[in-house]
Amino acid sequence: MLNDSVVARWTALILIALMMFFAYMFVDVMSPLKSLIESARGWDSGAFGTYAASEYILNVCGFLILAGIILDKMGIRFTGTLSASLMVLGAAIKFVGVSEWFQGTGFNAWLDSWWTAMPGSAKMASLGFMIFGCGCEMAGTTVSKSIAKWFKGKEMALAMGLEMAIARLGVFAVMWLAPIISNSFDHSVVAPVGFCTVLLLIGLINYIVFSVMDSKFDKQLVAAGMATEEKSPEDEFHIRDLGKIFSSKMFWLVALLCVLYYSAIFPFQRYAPNYLEVTLGVDNATASQLFSFFPILAMCLTPLLGIFLDRKGKGATMLMLGAIIMIVCHLSFAFVLPLYPHKWLAVTLIAVLGVSFSLVPAALWPSVPKIIDEKILGSAYCLIFWVQNIGLCLVPLLIGKVLQSTGGYLAPMIIFSSFGILAFIFSFLLKAEDRRKGYGLELPNVVKKDE
Repeated sequence: MLNDSVVARWTALILIALMMFFAYMFVDVMSPLKSLIESARGWDSGAFGTYAASEYILNVCGFLILAGIILDKMGIRFTGTLSASLMVLGAAIKFVGVSEWFQGTGFNAWLDSWWTAMPGSAKMASLGFMIFGCGCEMAGTTVSKSIAKWFKGKEMALAMGLEMAIARLGVFAVMWLAPIISNSFDHSVVAPVGFCTVLLLIGLINYIVFSVMDSKFDKQLVAAGMATEEKSPEDEFHIRDLGKIFSSKMFWLVALLCVLYYSAIFPFQRYAPNYLEVTLGVDNATASQLFSFFPILAMCLTPLLGIFLDRKGKGATMLMLGAIIMIVCHLSFAFVLPLYPHKWLAVTLIAVLGVSFSLVPAALWPSVPKIIDEKILGSAYCLIFWVQNIGLCLVPLLIGKVLQSTGGYLAPMIIFSSFGILAFIFSFLLKAEDRRKGYGLELPNVVKKDE
């Protein structure tokens, strides 16, 4: 089999991981530019919060459920190419929305007057971010199912960990590159967005190359009798299979843990550079560079944790430990850093939060195939992402409103901490349920030949 080749399966991983690397860059390209976009385009914290939430709006409205059905019906090649194309389309619309020339158009003037008082540029950027978000979340689930396919019975947790590490490197890269590119083009908002849009186009090309490899792999599976061109009725995905997912207690424990944990991470990323600006009294470039250390330990630790999970297990325990670390970090952001506003302390807290961001995803995503049937695995991932997106949509809106009303970051950080406490409770319940039912969340992923 093609995936028995070390070179082939890791090449496949690199191709799809680079697509997600570029996607993560685009997700946070505006985070270091919050102050600049507010002064240059007339946004406020409420408009920025709405823009940040827009990435998830269509997903919450049901697109992710549809994406799961498409993934299980059409396969990873079609779905991945579609998702990468949607990311490029959404990025292009967002690029137009924040561009200088768009500000003087009649369409922008109409957008200014339509619906709410939010600037037309923010509405256009939000539309593009919504379309991008559909593609990005669909791509995330497709990548997870792709890795599960190519690394089945092999180094699955390591592969998923490396994919996440490479993707998070995008956060590090954009926190440095966005201010540098912006300053190089006379404090431009447009230049960083345009740069990341081009990278998304390269990511689409990468996935097309991966699709060629996957097509060859499928032909080998068919020739070896390990798969068929046409699925048998019992193997075919049906809409009614979604009921098996919704009726699973383990699914809901994983999904709720996921939404609570990520609601304290990704929305925090949107506001973290500005939080550091305000708390430490530094400019936005320095603040974004300080926050860029967030994924560093995560990048280093996630593959190592993947190796540990593959060979030793203890996935449920890692979920609990990751939640505890996140609680401590957010409480420190709320109460300790404002009292001792030192850069070294900020970087330390940010890097330690990255440890949490290693423990939880590294243990969470390889656990899903252990509790869900393979033929509905794509839908299960998408439904987990759907529940997650509800939180990721509402929390930036909440934080934006709280920040606008209080004028400070104490209340937002307490909110993030409370999510961590709830995530710990669900991780404890997940471990207890695994102990009762024996799903194997604490067991290693690698299957030995003699087993």
